[in-house]
Amino acid sequence: MTSPLPEPTLAESPDATAAPMGELVVKLEHVKKSFGTNHVLRGLSLELHKGENLVVLGRSGSGKSVLIKCLVGLVELDEGRVHILGQDVAGLPRAELLLLRRRIGFLFQSSALYDSMTVRENLEFPLRRQPGKRTAAELEALVVEALQNVGLEAAMERLPAELSGGMRKRLGLARTLILKPEIMLYDEPTTGLDAITSKEISKLILDVQRIYRTSSIIITHDIDCARRTANRIIVLQDGRCTAQGSFEELANAADPWTRSFFE
Repeated sequence: MTSPLPEPTLAESPDATAAPMGELVVKLEHVKKSFGTNHVLRGLSLELHKGENLVVLGRSGSGKSVLIKCLVGLVELDEGRVHILGQDVAGLPRAELLLLRRRIGFLFQSSALYDSMTVRENLEFPLRRQPGKRTAAELEALVVEALQNVGLEAAMERLPAELSGGMRKRLGLARTLILKPEIMLYDEPTTGLDAITSKEISKLILDVQRIYRTSSIIITHDIDCARRTANRIIVLQDGRCTAQGSFEELANAADPWTRSFFE
């Protein structure tokens, strides 16, 4: 059983710009997706490397949410290709696509918890859906470990409605991490949280990267979250990647529109 992860100070956190560029785990090539006359993605290409935190910035309607759906095959592409962990998502039979999705973790904006289940039951639910039987002791050990790693072990028998917004985010993350995903997708992880709790969630994202060696795509409007968590940032405009680089590079970009995100 592991001990709780320390809450790193910024000085203790990994240097976000210094992560090595490992093997490619996600590659989008010229992806296009329209809904009628609404052209959402217009030739988007991006890459995610093993162990990297990639932050995606963009105004509302720039295609960030559709990007996530394209990544996991929830919407069919009009053009282009999506490769995840060496597999072409569009070409996978449904059974293989479901297996691939098990290797990907999601932290939704709403945390997507089951309100009628306790914290313990929320964490046991995805484990019970996996193939193979686990003993009660094995389930208990996995649940305790996951809750310790997000600082929620004392809340095991509480309902989600009894938790604060930040605690619900932590529970949502614990429920995802209990399956040991290789890739994490964060959808606005700090939305609706106060500044202190947002900082805690950003630190937790760094903990996950360091301890689990996940490769992550972080969709956010929160510039402070981007600054704290990103190894690399891309900026979406009208369904295309118009700029990419480190936080400092984009904050000092020659293009006024790109700089506007950081002012």
